[in-house]
Amino acid sequence: MAKYCEICSKGVSSGNKVSHSHRTSKRIWAPNVQRVRVIENGTPTRKYVCTRCLRSGKVERYV
Repeated sequence: MAKYCEICSKGVSSGNKVSHSHRTSKRIWAPNVQRVRVIENGTPTRKYVCTRCLRSGKVERYV
């Protein structure tokens, strides 16, 4: 699944996973992205949208 929101351009960010003994290894944080049908210019299209954009009403879902 894509890890990029097509509405707010939110994508993955990277950093270090730090253990209790402070050993580090690389990891990523990915947004919660869903593939939903949205209304765009009067026509339904499928887009990858993060759940924050869905909850805040930035997109209109097509049901």
